[in-house]
Amino acid sequence: MQQVNLGMIGGGTVGGGVFKALRHNGALLASRIGVRLELRKIAVKAFDEPRSVPIPEALLTTDWRTVVLDPQVQLVAELAGGTTVAREIILTALRAGKPVVTANKALLSAHGEELFAAASAAGTNLYYEASVAGGIPIIKALREGFVGNRIERLYGIVNGTCNYILTRMKREGAEFADMLAEAQRLGYAEAEPSLDIDGHDSLHKIGILASLAHGFWVSPRHIHVEGIRGLSQWDIQFAAQLGYTIKLLGVVKRLDGLARPAARGSGPLVQVAVYPALIPNTHVLASVNDAFNAVFVRGDVVGDTLFYGRGAGQDPTASAVLSDLADAALDLKHGTPSRVPPFVPHERAGAALPIAQAVSRYYVRLSVVDRPGVLAQIAAILGRAKIGISSVFQPEGHEGESVPLILMIHDAPNAAMAKALGQMGRLRVVKAPPVMLRVEQLE
Repeated sequence: MQQVNLGMIGGGTVGGGVFKALRHNGALLASRIGVRLELRKIAVKAFDEPRSVPIPEALLTTDWRTVVLDPQVQLVAELAGGTTVAREIILTALRAGKPVVTANKALLSAHGEELFAAASAAGTNLYYEASVAGGIPIIKALREGFVGNRIERLYGIVNGTCNYILTRMKREGAEFADMLAEAQRLGYAEAEPSLDIDGHDSLHKIGILASLAHGFWVSPRHIHVEGIRGLSQWDIQFAAQLGYTIKLLGVVKRLDGLARPAARGSGPLVQVAVYPALIPNTHVLASVNDAFNAVFVRGDVVGDTLFYGRGAGQDPTASAVLSDLADAALDLKHGTPSRVPPFVPHERAGAALPIAQAVSRYYVRLSVVDRPGVLAQIAAILGRAKIGISSVFQPEGHEGESVPLILMIHDAPNAAMAKALGQMGRLRVVKAPPVMLRVEQLE
């Protein structure tokens, strides 16, 4: 049986999971692909750092260059994380003609275009299934399964921490701060949780998916991002009463017929964003709960598809890394190092739509003085902006200096809505900053 020698960078959560999985299922993997993966060396920061999976010290080194540049190492797995040293590691391996497997979403988001170009120039490949949605094979689906489709819509629940918090808020009627503390206690959220709850982790992932789906690199600078930090239990309850569930969504929409930003390509115009949104309870994404992830993809040929599973954690991520290792080993075995290129620019470069031009339906919650004429003042602002009200909902049972007023708004440009909300917030009858969430019908 042919053997491929593997060098690994990183022995922490993901690296330890891959080491464990290779020990348990390496023989199974070899029997299925006809190639045996031999782990030669693992580069770590320090020999004595704590690890969830014990690794024999004979396999360890603190010098990643001795792993990457070892002439016996044919395949490199970068599982260390970060965007500085990891970038150097991957570029060094690619320039040496060695295929690389990575789980590094932040690095791909920041430097993916450069890394893919380096892989192409070296005639080798970069595999990155584990960078998005853990064990869900969404990268392979977009690269291979949907190769004959134009992707019209992609919606992703791609951050398990946020989904866990929102699920608990809806299920138990709890406030955001309490559920964040519980997620931290259980290990779903970091002690410093801003990467997750402010939407930046989702931004990294949805940017990768958008770039892969539409064939032009979407810079993180062109992705609008909002997190869930400002959500109230009121919003969860009122959305439920209206037939919706709130999820943090990564959104990728192909838009045809809209004016294109100047000097931003001639291909498809695509909205790419991350924000909490109301989605109908009747849609399957509304039932994705706890720390699970799901990605909904609509292709022009295949129609609607859904990918569901655990989006993070040692074992799901290790499973995705093993899948890439198997592909890389097979490509090496058959002498086809770039059989499926990691990223292929399409025939015409596209552009990301600025959020100000994006059109959506909206949920708006106002805290207002409970007296006649309030709704007329608010409706007048929306009327002057040519924004239509779909419905008005004022829940009973709220007393005090201010009461909630819920508006459901017809399709309107984001810029117009933002301006109107600013005007509402300056009304004397409005007692708190307005809350606006987008409504995604997923039609």
